[in-house]
Amino acid sequence: MTFDFSKNEQEILNFWQKNNIFEKSIKQRDEHQGYVFYDGPPFATGLPHYGHLVASITKDVVPRYWTMKGYYIERKWGWDCHGLPIENLVEQELKIKSKKDIEVLGVKEFNNQCRSKVLFYGEEWKKVIQRIGRWVDMEHPYSTMDLDYMESVLWVFRQLWDKGLIYEGYRSLHYCPRCGTVLSNFEVAQGYQEVEDESVTVKFPLKNFPQTYLLAWTTTAWTLPGNVALAVGYNIKYVKVKIGSEYFIVAKDRLSSLETDGQLTEGNFEIVEEKLGQDLIGLEYEPPFDYFYLKPDLPFKENGWKVYGADFVANEEGTGIVHIASAFGEDDLKLGQEKQLPFIQHVDEEGRFISDVSDWPHEEVKPKENPGVTDKKIIDWLRQHGKLFATKKIIHSYPFCWRCDSPLLNYATSSWFVRVESIKNDLIENNQKIHWVPEHVKEGRFGKWLEEARDWTISRSRYWGAPIPIWRCQNKDCNHQLAVGSLAELEQLSGKKITDLHKPMIDEIVIPCPKCQSEMKRVPEVFDCWFESGSMPYAQFHYPFERKEWWEQNFPAQFISEGIDQTRGWFYTLLVLSVALFNKPAYYNVLVHGIVLAEDGQKMSKKLKNYPEPLDIVDKYGADALRLYLLTSPIMKAEDLHFSEKGVNECLQNILLTLYNVFAFYKLYATSSIPQIPTQLTVLDKWILSRLQSLIEDVDTGMKDYDLVKAVRAIAEFIDDLSKWYLRRSRARFKDSNSEQSVALLGYILLELSKISAPFIPFISEYLYQNLKSDQDFLSVHLEDFPRQNKDYQDKELEHDMAETRKIVSLILAKRIDANIKVRQPLSGVKIKTPLTSRDYADDLLALIKEEANIKKVIVDSGITSEVELDTTLTPELIAEGWQREIIRKIQSQRKILGLMPQDKAQVKIITVDLNIKKLVEQNLDIIKQETNSSMITISVGSGVSDHQEDAGIKIEIQKI
Repeated sequence: MTFDFSKNEQEILNFWQKNNIFEKSIKQRDEHQGYVFYDGPPFATGLPHYGHLVASITKDVVPRYWTMKGYYIERKWGWDCHGLPIENLVEQELKIKSKKDIEVLGVKEFNNQCRSKVLFYGEEWKKVIQRIGRWVDMEHPYSTMDLDYMESVLWVFRQLWDKGLIYEGYRSLHYCPRCGTVLSNFEVAQGYQEVEDESVTVKFPLKNFPQTYLLAWTTTAWTLPGNVALAVGYNIKYVKVKIGSEYFIVAKDRLSSLETDGQLTEGNFEIVEEKLGQDLIGLEYEPPFDYFYLKPDLPFKENGWKVYGADFVANEEGTGIVHIASAFGEDDLKLGQEKQLPFIQHVDEEGRFISDVSDWPHEEVKPKENPGVTDKKIIDWLRQHGKLFATKKIIHSYPFCWRCDSPLLNYATSSWFVRVESIKNDLIENNQKIHWVPEHVKEGRFGKWLEEARDWTISRSRYWGAPIPIWRCQNKDCNHQLAVGSLAELEQLSGKKITDLHKPMIDEIVIPCPKCQSEMKRVPEVFDCWFESGSMPYAQFHYPFERKEWWEQNFPAQFISEGIDQTRGWFYTLLVLSVALFNKPAYYNVLVHGIVLAEDGQKMSKKLKNYPEPLDIVDKYGADALRLYLLTSPIMKAEDLHFSEKGVNECLQNILLTLYNVFAFYKLYATSSIPQIPTQLTVLDKWILSRLQSLIEDVDTGMKDYDLVKAVRAIAEFIDDLSKWYLRRSRARFKDSNSEQSVALLGYILLELSKISAPFIPFISEYLYQNLKSDQDFLSVHLEDFPRQNKDYQDKELEHDMAETRKIVSLILAKRIDANIKVRQPLSGVKIKTPLTSRDYADDLLALIKEEANIKKVIVDSGITSEVELDTTLTPELIAEGWQREIIRKIQSQRKILGLMPQDKAQVKIITVDLNIKKLVEQNLDIIKQETNSSMITISVGSGVSDHQEDAGIKIEIQKI
């Protein structure tokens, strides 16, 4: 009967739960020998996908291993509860389309709805995490919405405030009009998409120069109503070209590009003048739209609609002249502030034109359903009014909201920042203390991100989140600000008992100003949820309010693991906050995995149904098979994985089933044998014991380097060696009457292997252990210590020579295939070129070559030209022996078909059409009976026997006694 891996795993899960094995595995270890790993909190707003499973498997393997090495490891689950992921979910359910709808509903009711949806899929997560064999405490998780957790977040902020690392700034930031809030640069980095847009080259007529235009290029036509200036490069060469009766000014180096794009054609233009950009500064022009140009009371109007020099102008794209809309771009805003340009914010916070833009009042500038529609309207208007020079479709990378998928706007607004740029060198220095797996991430994706680190926008103009703990005096002549870092401090300052830090309750807390005694109110923003998850090393323990001494002895963590996308997410925020607080990394070892894609290389999509559900895979093949597939895949090297169900099945068939079959073979012969190392050892026994010691060494080395692929592949290779070489070459010994020592050793090998493999394939390891352990052993394999190397049994020279032996056998078998001679056919001899180095076991190894390759004699001859020379001469005696082996094989095959066990006796009847075969059987009857465990064999010559080559003119009938 086929072994049901999935059913067995369910039984093992029940066994673990019934006997509290997980809890016991932690409690039996010494708390003073701690190993800390941080478990990044996911959102429970959707079902867990393969990316979550990869991280969960690595976060299960590593703690299991270090627990077996004697360390005390708390494994506490966490939930990310705040921010846009939850808010967006509630908005969809309540059909809320804007922040105004939330205000109408009421912030308190909205946040109550958010609170109720935080663990919407919590039970489904628990089911999946437990089913894949991950051990983690999900009954007592930390939650970013818990009061204790939020208090620690306030403490983190207060420390940064006291260090001068917090400031309020007015900047042009990426802004989501749908969510109504700014996003941080690393949130933005997660949302870029390749899109097609229509770029436009616009004519800006110069004042006092008839028929003369400056040409500026932009990919955001919707910003043109807010144009206030044009920028040129000081030392860039510009030319005035004549086309017909009109003159156009562009960068000289961009002429060829304009020709290539078809905006200019050879022979239709003439260069009439050349100047440097600095010579164009101060020229005045008329903007394409006059909504604000004609306003007499516009502040700083006298500085607007002129040409300015700017260092950020380049001539690699466009026309070398940059259109400046001071409210919609970082460079634009800086130039506007520096030159005191008019500030025109012609788009409101909902991403719509304000009423001043009278041609399209209140229209969305980048509607989610059709992001380019407004740009097209503006381009059509420019064309109709003679202000359009050219358009061109381009494909470029554009940022979209990482949560709601709306196009982002570069939008000037006020926000709170962490001064990351001031600690950039410390971040880079601390990154050198971190062991990254794979190594290239350190200086590559993560290192380069640190080099470009920007100040972090940590405030969000939203509702469901931890509050920015800044209170500001309402007396504008005072404007005093203070930051609060604990509940006790806030209660002392306000005189109120604090039981909830969420809006709107926290906004009702008023503090008397210590400077002027006026009323102080909290600023309205909440934290970026990444600030909260980045605070988890402190907040999950309620540091520094609880477990202070323990925490300070156990920080930083030894290990974290997430996907490659977190180099610009959680990995980054953890490092920023830990360096800002303590000038230390938050973690010493980080395992980065890649992204799981569908088998066709596309993103996994429920809509397209291009991937199998995780639980379906586990139910079909078992969690151990899925674990093996992921742990040995390129995803462990931070590369993309095209998920293949076939790959999971191959791990089941080639590794797990092979392991089970070895165990099943052992059970056939294990009667009263106790797993142990016998006193009498053959060369094969010594080799497999040495391989076992090397396996322990290889797994230890791999795990200490956090190279899980190396560790798991070492186990897979050992299972292959155990089955395909050791067991196959030892089968005859198990059939002997004195087989107890062989059985005992195989049991010992399997028992030790169950301990070595336990962190990686916990289910089958437990199954083996339960069937091999004695009453004096632990209740579970997961309560065992990880095996230690015994150097007395390690013989690297023997392992090397055995590898050479197998290589020689492979070469001989290849020669047999070339000569079309089956392995069952004995051959007289073979010459091998390279002698085996082991003096103690040379004869034994040569005997193995003879047996495995079915050769009578092996001669070492360094004078031969190839590695092996095979004598393929077939004598009558060799042919007869070959037939004997063929008959034995056929009888064994028939026994297997009938379901006979090795110890079952049987009567065999052989019918052949060949008198020579009859004679052969009669001459070797005793040997055939012994090899096939047959009590009686009769042979006769008869008709009706197939003469097909595979049947070889033989018919065999077997009857069990």
